[in-house]
Amino acid sequence: MRFNERLEKFKPYTTIEGDYRIWLNRNESPYDLPKSLKEEILEEFRKLPFNRYPHITADPLRERIASFLGLDISNVVVGNGTDGLMPYLIKIFDGGHVVVSSPTFPMYKFYAELEGVPVVDVPLGDDFSLGDLEKAARGARLVFICSPNNPTGNVFERERIVKVLETGVPVVLDEAYVEFSEHGSNIDLIYDFDNLIVLRTFSKAFGLAGIRVGYAVAHESVVDHVLRIMSPFSMNLLSMKIAEKLLEHQDLVEENVRTIVSERERIFQELREYAYPSQTNFLLIRLDIFDFLLEKGIVVRKLDGKLKGMVRVTVGKRWENDEFLSAVRDFLGDL
Repeated sequence: MRFNERLEKFKPYTTIEGDYRIWLNRNESPYDLPKSLKEEILEEFRKLPFNRYPHITADPLRERIASFLGLDISNVVVGNGTDGLMPYLIKIFDGGHVVVSSPTFPMYKFYAELEGVPVVDVPLGDDFSLGDLEKAARGARLVFICSPNNPTGNVFERERIVKVLETGVPVVLDEAYVEFSEHGSNIDLIYDFDNLIVLRTFSKAFGLAGIRVGYAVAHESVVDHVLRIMSPFSMNLLSMKIAEKLLEHQDLVEENVRTIVSERERIFQELREYAYPSQTNFLLIRLDIFDFLLEKGIVVRKLDGKLKGMVRVTVGKRWENDEFLSAVRDFLGDL
């Protein structure tokens, strides 16, 4: 009974089921891989020995990612999405608590509490700026910073991130949406701070949410510690091969990113009275419109806490965005 009661608190997501027309709630890319590229990948699959385990630490993919970023393989570790790496990062460090800044990605808190680690929340300001993380970092085992931040869509100044790093406490900088940002990555800071871990993913800009591949970039000592406690063969052969292949098609990724950013700005300009500026593939909208949209077959992310009465809307294909904007016009007209 006590075990079941404990489990009740661990419910990270509320799922929505149903036959809805448009899904704009998970920050996925609206663009699947072209059929020609899928055929190319399938041909690669034909050569793979399905009866053999993949590389024990996914070194072929680690090598490709390191080369892509201009780093060494010793600075890269891959996982089953960045979510799959977070529990290991929480485990390898010592300290009393984990620091987060709500509203932000809820899995930071989820995995910390799952490990029995206390969480100290330093909420974002009214302008979504970082609070006094340096003070909260005293005695902490880990600080999580998401930039660009989910669900607010803004980036945090490099100077603020550096100040937190200067405390010496390990900092996980989640850059899941960095490809959509004009401000670029802070990944170069790993050369100056051995307490920095940068998380990146293939789920957003690369359009591979379904294959579940994420990676962390950090000092070689951090990567070594993670590899020592990771389950062997934690990355499957097929996901590795798809991610490797897409790294050869960066032109396709960049084209999709440009289209998504253009659509994001189009939506923002029409809804600028209600929308926050964004450096991601989604927009935070100050309208209590979730139920209204659902009735029209459009699913967005309903928010709570400090953002109660707002929704997070993923940028979709142009026709999906048109449908969304048309529904918002109807909603505002009804008001």
